Amino acid sequence: MPATTRRGDTPPPRTGSGETEVLRGFLDYLRASIVAKVDGAPEPRVRTAAVPSGTNLLGLLNHLTFVERSTFLGDEVTDWQATFQAPPADSVADVVARYRETVERANDVLDRCADPGAPVPRARPGRPVPSIRWALAHMIQETGRHAGHADILRELIDGTTGR
Repeated sequence: MPATTRRGDTPPPRTGSGETEVLRGFLDYLRASIVAKVDGAPEPRVRTAAVPSGTNLLGLLNHLTFVERSTFLGDEVTDWQATFQAPPADSVADVVARYRETVERANDVLDRCADPGAPVPRARPGRPVPSIRWALAHMIQETGRHAGHADILRELIDGTTGR
């Protein structure tokens, strides 16, 4: 097992008291947490499955990019399982940059939505559209779940712990 590198823990965010401020604050906190786990992880171990399911650190961030794009931007995903593998030609920096760009675009959408009960403004004809509230709660759950996986995978890769 690699020597442990301990990062300082970042406490949960202090946010305003409004519903949307709280939800967005926690989502941004989790987004930053998973990027911190992936950014700087060594090749090729960042792509190496550490569990029988094939889950790998870089694949988790690639998957979350697709979830953000589907949830907030309306992109259609036909093979969710395939999103758990980053393209072989993409570096860690490429996948991190694509995630950050997607988050920026998703936040642009959210910035235009004042009512958490309003539908997500995305074009997906013939499909139900969730509310902003539901989309934020879903992304907090999804990102938090995979950030937890990323904590374990990064520690297995090079001993790095902490948020």
